[in-house]
Amino acid sequence: MALSKIERRQKIKRRIRKNAFGTAEKPRMSVYRSNKQISVQIIDDVQAKTLVSATSKHKDIEGAKATKSEKAAMVGKMIAKVALDAGINEVIFDRNGYLYHGKVKALADGAREGGLKL
Repeated sequence: MALSKIERRQKIKRRIRKNAFGTAEKPRMSVYRSNKQISVQIIDDVQAKTLVSATSKHKDIEGAKATKSEKAAMVGKMIAKVALDAGINEVIFDRNGYLYHGKVKALADGAREGGLKL
């Protein structure tokens, strides 16, 4: 029996999360992608706390005339800036079961461009 799209993503997500565990020194950067928006959180799994976050619903990004991939790159640059201000230079990238292309890849590239080590 074939898995549904959601079941397939959950299976991949479990496989990724087995190895991706964020600490205070190297937190986990988790991506959430919907059809219209993209958001990212940097999480310390030891304390179970979100340290910083960014989303495409931010007023600077939402008002921009750009494609969804370009907005994802803007979110990546924004999270990098916020993370560096909070003293976070290096993170573990958690694509959350999504394929690493399109918006997810654009976000990761934007974060790298902003100075964050993935």
